[in-house]
This record gives sequence, C-alpha cells and structure tokens, in this order.
Amino acid sequence: MIPRNLLGTALIPDTNVQLQLYQSGELFSIKIPGRGDLMNSRVHGSEKALAELACENLHRNANPRLLIGGLGMGFTLAAALKILGPAAEVVTAELVPEVVTWNRTLLGAVAGNPLDDQRSRVFVGDVADLIRQEPASFDAILMDVDNGPEALVRQENNWLYSAAGLQATRAALRPRGVLAVWSSSPDRPFSKRLQQAGFDVREHVVRPHRAGKGPRHHIWIGT
Repeated sequence: MIPRNLLGTALIPDTNVQLQLYQSGELFSIKIPGRGDLMNSRVHGSEKALAELACENLHRNANPRLLIGGLGMGFTLAAALKILGPAAEVVTAELVPEVVTWNRTLLGAVAGNPLDDQRSRVFVGDVADLIRQEPASFDAILMDVDNGPEALVRQENNWLYSAAGLQATRAALRPRGVLAVWSSSPDRPFSKRLQQAGFDVREHVVRPHRAGKGPRHHIWIGT
C-alpha cells in the first residue's frame, strides 16, 4: 500500500475548519478532517467543465478579463487559460494563503503550473471584496467557493449566493458577461434567485470523472 503523507495544514479564515494537504504516490488531495476529500488531483472533470462552459463564447473577445472565485488545485484556472487567447487576464481570488503557496510549490505541476502563466494574477482574500470593488470589470466570473450555494463551510460565503450577492456580481460583469457557478448538489431556490437577479440561466449536470462516472455536480451559467 502506498503511504499517505501529510504535507501541510491551513485554517480557513473566520472558521475553526482545517484544510489538510496529502500526497499518496502521484495523488494529491485536500481534505477536511472527518469530511473526506474536498478535491484531489485525479478527479477534476467538473472543475474543467466550469471553465469550458463559462468561456465557450469568450474566444470572440480579443482581451477578456475573468475572475475565478476559489483556486483549489488550479484545474479551473488551467482550463480557462487553455481556451483563452494571449491578451486575456484571469484573476483568481483565494481566501486561504497556504492554498496559493501549495499551488506555487507542491501542487503546481498537477495542473500544469497555471499560476506561472503571464495572463494569471492572484488575489489573496475574499472574492466578495473584488466583486464589490470592481464594477463592470469582468467578462466572466467563475464561482467555485465552498461546495456551492447550500453546502457551506464558511458562513460568510452565503452572501455570494444571496440575492444581494448576485446583484453585486451582475454589476461586476461587463455587458453580455457570464456568471458560472459550481455546486456539488442541485439547488432550485438558487436557480430562481439567479433569474430574479436578471440572469438568463442554463443548468448543466456534469460528472467529475473523465469516463462520465461519479457524483452529479451542477453548474449554472447565467448571462
């Protein structure tokens, strides 16, 4: 059996919840004690789908600017950079400083070192702050914060999925902008809040495994 080694720990701000980074052979995982893996380097199909669905029409924009809420293991960022052209800018907001450090060192290679891309910029802090501070600034906002609108670890994140948060997010988008939201589970009230905030909404069900297996994850695309 390949041993599993603990490489690092970090506290999620405003909580007593600890993140743990493990390595087992070539597999990396980030977990919360008692809750299993939050993410791992082997299964990331839905994170990739989040970027692909959000960016499918952005190739027409010569210099798009994107905001990603949540760095994770960098797979969403890497997928977006693969699609976008050389003049794009992708800002990733990550609340936990150690997660950024892990992606610059221990984890970087698993997603192809997307933080080293000249089009990539990192904001260490709450994505809600950028949304409030930068009106009409982004062509797309990709939200992979907590486990979606319902499964929150950090209660402060509830604002992002509230009516007020969605209105602020809409204001942070440029004309014809796109909001893409990842979730581990369906949420009909959230779909209704998106529509009430002025978005045309499409919902996609995606699987994390490349072979189309695993749990059903949900992605909302609001335009």
